[in-house]
Amino acid sequence: MSGPQTPVLTGPIELEAGREHDGQRLDLFLAARLPQLSRSRLQHLVREGRLRQGGRLIAEPGYRVKPGESFVLDVPAPKPATPAAQALPLEVLFEDEHLIVLVKPAGVVVHPAPGHDEGTLVNALLAHCQGSLSGIGGVSRPGIVHRLDREVSGVMVVAKHDRAHIGLAGQFSVHAIERVYEAVVWGLPRTQAGTVDRPIGRHPVDRKRMAVVRHGGKRAVTHWRVLEAAGTRAAHLALRLETGRTHQIRVHTSSLGHPIVGDRLYGRGRDAQAPAVAAGAIGSLDRILLHARHLGFVHPITGEVMAFDAPPPPIFPRVLELLRG
Repeated sequence: MSGPQTPVLTGPIELEAGREHDGQRLDLFLAARLPQLSRSRLQHLVREGRLRQGGRLIAEPGYRVKPGESFVLDVPAPKPATPAAQALPLEVLFEDEHLIVLVKPAGVVVHPAPGHDEGTLVNALLAHCQGSLSGIGGVSRPGIVHRLDREVSGVMVVAKHDRAHIGLAGQFSVHAIERVYEAVVWGLPRTQAGTVDRPIGRHPVDRKRMAVVRHGGKRAVTHWRVLEAAGTRAAHLALRLETGRTHQIRVHTSSLGHPIVGDRLYGRGRDAQAPAVAAGAIGSLDRILLHARHLGFVHPITGEVMAFDAPPPPIFPRVLELLRG
C-alpha cells in the first residue's frame, strides 16, 4: 500500500525573511523554506523571472536576503513528463524498422529541456514514428543515441528500439562511428591540415562552457583540414571527430585561435570584428556555422556498412564569399 503523496506546489507563494536570514543567498533561503523543490529548480525559476520582492523583479539566485523582505515566487504547474507527439517536418535520409537517419536543422533542440518543451526533434519523431522509439534514453529522450547542439545542423541517427540503441551506442562508445563536420572559422590556419589532441572538461569558472583543461578532462581528438580559404579572414574546414566530447569542435577550434563564425559562447568576440561587407549577414546569424556533414556506421541489426552525407546549407558559401570580398 502506497503512502500519501506530497501535494504539488504551484501558484504564487509568499515568503518573508527573518533576522536569521540576513545575508543568506536567495536560492538557499528558498530551498530551506520550500523543501518540495530542488535548489536547481528554484534557481531556474528565479532566472526565469518568476520571483519578485516588493514589486521588483529579482533574477539572480545569489542575491543576498535582508531581514523583513517579502518575496513572491510564482511556481508554474508541472508539465507532462512524456513529450507530446507533434507533426513537424523531418528531412529523412534513410528509415527502416530499426532506425532512422535524418538531417537536423539549426535552431531545433534535440530533446525537451527547460524552456524547450515543444517543437523539439523528439516531438517530431514521436509523431513520425508513431511512438516506436527506444526507451533507453528515458521518457524525455526516446531514441536519442547522440545529439547536436541547437545552433548546429547535420546528420543524426535515431534508434527505434532498444536493441538498435544498444548497438549504436556501443559503436559511439568505442569511437567506431565516422563523423565529419564542416565549419567556417575566423582566420586562416598556418598549415593545410592538423590534429588537436587536447583534453576537454568543464570550464573552471563558467560552468555553462567546456574548455581545454590540464587536469580532470577527458581525452579529445579532432582532425582538421582546410577546404577553402577566404583570404586570411576565414577558412572553410572539414573536421573529423576521433572522440566525441561536449562542444568538442567548438572548444578545439577556439583553442587554436580560430573560433567558429556565429559562435557567441566560444567566439571570443570575433563576430563583432567582422568587416563591414559581411557584418550584416554575420550579425543576423541565428546559428553557428558548424554542420555535421557525414555519418558512417554499421547497421546494428543487419551488419550493413552505412554512410550518409548532407551538404551544409547555403549560408556557409554565402558568408565565405562575403568575407572573401
